[in-house]
Amino acid sequence: MAEKLQYKKMSLEELVILSQQNNFKALEELIRRVQKEIFTTFSYLNKKRENVADLTQEALLKIAKNIHSLKNPKLFKSWSNQIVTNLFYDELRKTQRRPDFVSIDDENDEKNAITIKFQIPDKKCKPHEKCMSSELEKVIKDAIQQLPEQFRIAIVLRELQGLSYEEIANVTKTNVGTVKSRIARARVKLQDGLKSYI
Repeated sequence: MAEKLQYKKMSLEELVILSQQNNFKALEELIRRVQKEIFTTFSYLNKKRENVADLTQEALLKIAKNIHSLKNPKLFKSWSNQIVTNLFYDELRKTQRRPDFVSIDDENDEKNAITIKFQIPDKKCKPHEKCMSSELEKVIKDAIQQLPEQFRIAIVLRELQGLSYEEIANVTKTNVGTVKSRIARARVKLQDGLKSYI
């Protein structure tokens, strides 16, 4: 228990260094710490929610397998986002090659998901507030998913992951000016798309 607590107190950089030295407890804590963020990133990037868990698992596996190849532990976040972005582009290429299928259970699944959300007790806010914030989150996610992919990636890496313009330029293999332009245009498109709602 004390050992587990020790790893929880470590910085991301310390966990990366220990993981590179084959410390599996540190690697386990590192993966635990980044998995939710990676899942959230994929859920905003990918329109097909059934692919999000698989992509997240694949990204975490790649991080665990390739942690030794990261030369500068301070750049872990940028490096892991490069893995996420590459997997997203790979998935895009795959889906362009195969036809789009829609499950006849989709609507039913969505109802079940909402039901499950309301069965979990939440002391932080009242049910109607939870419903409104849940609905707003869905509207924002849908609006982001309607953006062209280069805008979508730039805005998600900036707003969700908190990457700098330089880091986004590095991850997307573009220049800083292009990144700034894409983010600005994405924000304008999002404002237009959300005008009727907000």
